[in-house]
Amino acid sequence: MEDPVDYLPTGRVGIAVTKRQRVRILAVAARDGRLRLVESDLQLGDGRTLHAYDAGGEDGDGRLAVFWHHGSLNVGAPPEPLFPAAEELGIRWVSYDRPGYGGSTPSPDRDVATAAGYASAVADALGIDRFAVMGYSHGGSHALACAALLPERVLGVLSVAGLAPSGAEGLDWFEGFGAGGAAELRAAAAGRAALEKHLAESDDEPDFTPEDEAALAGEWSWFMDVFDAPALAGGTGGFVEDDLAGVGAWGFDPAEVDAPALFVHGGRDRVVPATHGEWLARRCPSAEL
Repeated sequence: MEDPVDYLPTGRVGIAVTKRQRVRILAVAARDGRLRLVESDLQLGDGRTLHAYDAGGEDGDGRLAVFWHHGSLNVGAPPEPLFPAAEELGIRWVSYDRPGYGGSTPSPDRDVATAAGYASAVADALGIDRFAVMGYSHGGSHALACAALLPERVLGVLSVAGLAPSGAEGLDWFEGFGAGGAAELRAAAAGRAALEKHLAESDDEPDFTPEDEAALAGEWSWFMDVFDAPALAGGTGGFVEDDLAGVGAWGFDPAEVDAPALFVHGGRDRVVPATHGEWLARRCPSAEL
C-alpha cells in the first residue's frame, strides 16, 4: 500500500488508495474484543467490487495470514469461534465475499479457479506476500484453487468437508449426499435453468447429523450470523454460481497442489460425503487426511 490504513475500531469510514484498488474502510471490532475486524470494498480492474475482511491486521507483519474461504449461502466473515486460538497463535484472518454474495458484485459463469485471482487482489491490497488458505464445503475447492495456482504465495492449505471435482475418476460423485443436496447438485449438473427452477420450487433443509445440530446450537451458532440473509442480500446469484462452478470444470487439477495439504472430513457427513475428502487426499501429492 502507498499509505497506511487506520485499522482502529473507530467506526469511521475512510479511503485508502493502493496501487491497484481504492479500499473503503467500513467496519470495526469483532465480538471477542481482541482481534479487530476491518471490512473493505476493493474496486477490481473490471469495475466490480470485492468485499473483503481483515482480522488481526493492526499488527499483521508479525502474524501468519490465513485466507478463509467460506461455504455456500454464507458471507466471507472469518470464523469468530477460532479468533481466540488465532490470537494465541498469531494468525491474521483474511477473507472476502465470493462474487454474488454479501457485498461483492456478481460474476456470472465464474469457475473455481477464479478464487486465486480474488485472493491475490485482496492480498496485494493489504500488503500480504505469502499466506495459508482454509476453506470448508464449497470454500474447500476455492482454497485448493489458490494452492494449485499460486504456488509461490500459498504456504499450506486446509480443506474441511470439501467437494471433489465433478467427474473425479473412481468416485461415485453423488453417492452419500442427503436427498436434498443430491437433488440440488443434479439440477446444477443439468444447467443454470434447471438449477434455478429447482431452487425456486425446493424447500429442502440441509442434511445435518445430530453432531452438526449440536455444534450449530453451541459455539458454532456464529454460522447463523453469516448464513442465508446476509449472503443473499443481493439475490441468489452467488449460491447459483457456487453450485454451477462446483459441478463444472474447476480450471485446475487438485494434483497440482504442492503445498502441505490437510483434509478434514466427518465420516458421517451427508452434506458433503466423506468419500470426497478421501478422493482429494489421494489426489494431492502432499496431503494428510
